[in-house]
Amino acid sequence: MMDRNEKDENRIERSKKAKWYVVHTYSGHENKVKANIEKMVENRGMKDDIFEVIVPTEEYIEAKSGKKKVKERKMFPGYVILKMIINDESWYLVRNTRGVTGFVGPGSKPVPLSDEEVRALGVQDTILPNIDLEEGNAVKVISGPFENFMGTVENVNLEKKKVKVFVSMFGRETLVELDFDQIEKL
Repeated sequence: MMDRNEKDENRIERSKKAKWYVVHTYSGHENKVKANIEKMVENRGMKDDIFEVIVPTEEYIEAKSGKKKVKERKMFPGYVILKMIINDESWYLVRNTRGVTGFVGPGSKPVPLSDEEVRALGVQDTILPNIDLEEGNAVKVISGPFENFMGTVENVNLEKKKVKVFVSMFGRETLVELDFDQIEKL
């Protein structure tokens, strides 16, 4: 029987062989499809075949009646991006997920994205960062709408690669969720 470290190492090795694929979905169902695939991967023990499911989004600032609000929108409505190893079982699971209309490629045959395409989408490979952050650490936001703000770490989520930080805005503390690569420890 493999111990946990061996299992993790095997998974990391397999994830290096995985490629990124694009799946077409009903417009507006991207997040539902993502959740459904993640749930099925969990239920069927397919973590070693399907590694990541992403709905690429971008932040934008909406100015309404003099107030600026940071909002998020999907970069590619109707598409979900997956990092996976294609085999009969993983293909079938994804292809038969409610809301999925098919893989992007000729004749619905999955064609992996090139490394350049993956980089252009802003999708980084999952390498669990060795982040030495903990609650109460002081950080500086280095990118995104809160760039140059200073803050205090409230919560670190290694799995989602997110950190919740209290930043001081307009004279009061506001909790914002940021990616690891958007902050640096002070």
